[in-house]
Amino acid sequence: MAETVSAASPLMDDRLRRGPYPELSWHAVIVGWFLGAIIAVSIGYASLKLGFSIEGSELAAILGFGILRGMLRRRSIVENNVAQTVASAVNGASSGMMFSVPAIFILGYGNEFNPVLLTFGCIAGAFLGIAFIIPLRKQMIDFERLTYPGGVAVATILKSPGAGVRKAQLLIGAALVSGLVHYFSQANGVSNWGMGAMLGLPEYTNITWYLSLLTVGVAFIAGRGGVAFIIGGFVVYFLIAPLLAATGMLPTTEAGEIIRDPEALRGLLFRPIGIGMLIGGAMTGVVLALPLIISAIRSMQSAAKLEAAISRDEMPIKLLYFAIAGAAVVLCVIAVLSVESVGLLRGLAMAVLGTLWIWMSGIILSEAIGRTNWSPLSGMTLIGITLLILVTSGLESSVDRIVAAVVVGAATCVAMSQATDLMLDLKTGYLVGATPRKQQLGQFLGAWLGPLVVIMLVFVLHEAYGLGSPELPAPQGQALAATIEGILGGDVPVEKYIAGAFLGALLSAVQGGLGVTVGLGFYLPFNIVLTYSLGTLTRIVADRQMGAEWSESVGIPIAAGLIVGEALVGVGFAVQAVLGS
Repeated sequence: MAETVSAASPLMDDRLRRGPYPELSWHAVIVGWFLGAIIAVSIGYASLKLGFSIEGSELAAILGFGILRGMLRRRSIVENNVAQTVASAVNGASSGMMFSVPAIFILGYGNEFNPVLLTFGCIAGAFLGIAFIIPLRKQMIDFERLTYPGGVAVATILKSPGAGVRKAQLLIGAALVSGLVHYFSQANGVSNWGMGAMLGLPEYTNITWYLSLLTVGVAFIAGRGGVAFIIGGFVVYFLIAPLLAATGMLPTTEAGEIIRDPEALRGLLFRPIGIGMLIGGAMTGVVLALPLIISAIRSMQSAAKLEAAISRDEMPIKLLYFAIAGAAVVLCVIAVLSVESVGLLRGLAMAVLGTLWIWMSGIILSEAIGRTNWSPLSGMTLIGITLLILVTSGLESSVDRIVAAVVVGAATCVAMSQATDLMLDLKTGYLVGATPRKQQLGQFLGAWLGPLVVIMLVFVLHEAYGLGSPELPAPQGQALAATIEGILGGDVPVEKYIAGAFLGALLSAVQGGLGVTVGLGFYLPFNIVLTYSLGTLTRIVADRQMGAEWSESVGIPIAAGLIVGEALVGVGFAVQAVLGS
């Protein structure tokens, strides 16, 4: 980045800067570490309470302004961008580990694993996830131009003070409204509105609105990219569920009672099919995108050989090869050391499987979050650990099987989380004119710290409340624990996964990414899809009635404010709970 500004007046000299703006500086890295640790603790706790995580980039960008600009008087947008990149890299471990590690405590084997080994495994996984996703930056951001609503929101925050007071006012005003709404929602314990029940509609139609302006803001930024996601949800609850009810094909309980509860139907039917669609759609996407991926890697190799200008903007391709090979070896060592009975060959098989799964799921998640800002990370974690448990099927002890699979699975989950986080941050960097290479280095500099912070948080909270208890339910950990128990008991919905995979592959073959996006609508709760549809509809109407320029200059700052306000209040409640504990 080589921006220069000429002096208009000698009196303004102290406000002007000549030469490159600082970007990857120690100021940015240290501020990023500090903010990342705070955000990882807050959001990690929230994910154990709510069952889903939120992005930390927006919070890091805003807080980074306060420290870098307000306290340290530094005025570089790209330096603030690196600070939020480092902070969100630290936070990347919170969702990655909170979706997997609690399961081992819930199953009662919290004293059967080595926490130091698990932490080093998660650090190795984080480096693997970053190294795998870097070659896809050009494919997803430069060529496909995926939206990445969260990355756009962060870029809006970074550019607001310099782009005009009006955008900043819109963003802050929307953040205040969103924060107040979320505060009253949380304070009163009201997060949904059951409109369908009020109208007397059948329970399986599931017309319940999620009271979240953050969701509306995300959908507005995503725009038309979220339409297929909405269609997937509506097909499930407005077409398939009524058809099953009309033909008497709704599933029944062991006592013979018809299941109409939408959450039970989702767990039994729609979620497994949705997971299958994500896999089938993503595999087809990988096949279709393979020529472009190979082309991107060859482009990086050629640029490195010629020492062209582009090679200075990207990480050296040889360093990426070294990171992938080194981290895979570390993953193998961790698998072998996780329990004595694993052995070298099985450990090697687990490392190879884990490495391949990180690569493929990283693409799935990056496509999904790029199009809708929703990440099916928990589903990918569940599948990855399921596959690892199958690899350990030869072990006699079920405890050894669970410990080995979760220790390696946690590393793959952190890798997936880092991959999606980096792609969001690279989108932000693309919009603010950052140097990809420096952002990628910032991600590596932040990724090692998160697992250390989160594993300590897990032990502290388990000691205080007990993971899986009413005070700290850890919903995703409970789902994973139930799945593991189902696998060990021989109860896996294989036919639903396969049916979903065929459907997802077919849709993605028709249009790239369609299987993944529609599969998300099958996978996620319908209350989120309903509220999301309001944001998408608002964006479409705004584009038609007010024009695309209005949407970009007014609508997107407001939408970014809705995201920021709710996220800040959500973290505030989490911090209050942690301090109260």
